[in-house]
Amino acid sequence: MKASRVTRAVAAAMAAVAATGVVAGALLETGLPAPASQWVFIAVALIFPALGWLIAARRPDNAYGWLLLATADCMGLGGLGIGALIRLAAGRPAIAVPATVLASLFAVFYGLSWVFVPLLFPDGRLPSRRWRPVAWISAVSIGAQALGSLFVPGKLQEGMPIANPLGLPGPYGAVAALIASLGQLVLLIVAFAVLGNLVSRLRRSHHGERGRLGWMAAGVTANLAGFAAIVIFTFTHAPGAAAAFGVLSVVGALPAAIAAVVARHNLLDIKVGIRGSRLYLVFDLRPTVDELLSGLRPALEEAEPAEQLNRLAQAVRAGVDVRWAAVELADGTRVVAGQEDEEAVLTVPAGLGRIACGPKVGGRLTREDRRLLGALAVPVGLAIQSVALAARLINAQEAERRRIERNIHDGAQQQLVALIAGLELARATGGGADVLVLLREQARQALTDLRELAAGIHPSVLSQGGLVEAVEERCSGLPVTITVTADPGLRVRRFPDEIEGAMYFTVSEAVANALKHASASRIEVRLSLREDRLEASVTDDGKGFDTGAVARRGLATLADRMTALGGGLELTSGRGEGSRVRAWVTTHA
Repeated sequence: MKASRVTRAVAAAMAAVAATGVVAGALLETGLPAPASQWVFIAVALIFPALGWLIAARRPDNAYGWLLLATADCMGLGGLGIGALIRLAAGRPAIAVPATVLASLFAVFYGLSWVFVPLLFPDGRLPSRRWRPVAWISAVSIGAQALGSLFVPGKLQEGMPIANPLGLPGPYGAVAALIASLGQLVLLIVAFAVLGNLVSRLRRSHHGERGRLGWMAAGVTANLAGFAAIVIFTFTHAPGAAAAFGVLSVVGALPAAIAAVVARHNLLDIKVGIRGSRLYLVFDLRPTVDELLSGLRPALEEAEPAEQLNRLAQAVRAGVDVRWAAVELADGTRVVAGQEDEEAVLTVPAGLGRIACGPKVGGRLTREDRRLLGALAVPVGLAIQSVALAARLINAQEAERRRIERNIHDGAQQQLVALIAGLELARATGGGADVLVLLREQARQALTDLRELAAGIHPSVLSQGGLVEAVEERCSGLPVTITVTADPGLRVRRFPDEIEGAMYFTVSEAVANALKHASASRIEVRLSLREDRLEASVTDDGKGFDTGAVARRGLATLADRMTALGGGLELTSGRGEGSRVRAWVTTHA
């Protein structure tokens, strides 16, 4: 968010510089009160910085908006320089020199307008690598024209009250004029080549792209025609209407074409429309990646995992502006936003699932759309993982409930039924001391079984004595050598119930597996705490196994439990190498 605010501030500053230069330069040139034609010029010229700011602020990663702002700045500062030379520079070298430097930026404005604005349209990239030499030649030519015009002797334009204060005398001035002229000539040649490329692309383009290229080709044509009108007016003193057309075409043709593409063809997904019957503009801007993710964060934090998928599907549909979007899980489950009545045109992997998108509402999917989908694939993948984890935990809880029910039914319940039957028989027959002794033993056995069952659910020693004492009790009396070691101070340290329970049952399951399946003769249990990371490891010297070929069964549920707590579980083993289970969780102590 901080970077976004900085880029917006920079874009606003560049637009403000251009707008200030346009207004100040125009009013300095004519003075106040300015004629209506000058206000028309100001209004048309301000379209350039406005468009540059709009695109750069909303799509800061797209170079095209910054190119428009740079072009607008050269126009605005060049105009300010011309205005200062006309109104303020006479007899003031301290103003004349910097004003001349600013005025030379008009050469940069022409070069950027003729070559780079149409060539990099619409995404700030060259059409192909073969245009790289042309781009370098154009950049050198722009520099040559600007540098040459800076030192050309004489007046910079008709009506200027003073000569160029930086103009060079004699042959040096002639060289400067030649350099400026050659630079301008090369730029004009390249400009016509760029126009030809636009026309060629226009003929080969599909329907959705044809309108955009058509507007840009028209804008370049009008711009070059306007420059030709200015040249003709300069040498023939044609009527003022021709000059006005030329000036307005030079400063307004390209931004007008770009504005038309924004309004009619959603350039860079920036939409402008009219709501209802009211005549006012509404900017319907697709959010940036940062804005979209920032806006989603609170909604995702409050939603259940399944609802997260629904909100993410809706965000994908709105962000990419497609007719429908779906989030698909690995098991085939689909959450769809919109009406899925057409085939998917793009699928992007997202963690354990994927994102599928239908056609765009207008046009075709762009690089920006694919970049946005790539960014959304991260939270979508995490949400899919959360849904899968929640499902596994629910299934594990349900399986655990069934296990407890089965153990109660097959064990303690049957023993209590037998005990009640024995009591009824003793009451009916007047059973003696032998019968009572037998019934007492049955009651004790039922109590022992209930305690063991309760220990399997949540041992009382874990609640009373803590993790280390509970693990030691669990490992005592087993038919193999078991060593339990713990970091100093960990014995008296307590943790939240969910952390202690997860660690205890992980150790219990690992020890049980070593006893049942590993034929281990020695088991080592290690409990440690490093800063806020609690870790438990169980290592045995058993026969080991291939971890890729054997399901983890009970440990899989415990791994999900550890993951839900923000930790993890790692199992390493090999045939004849024993096994090691390592579990960890962050305690945030």
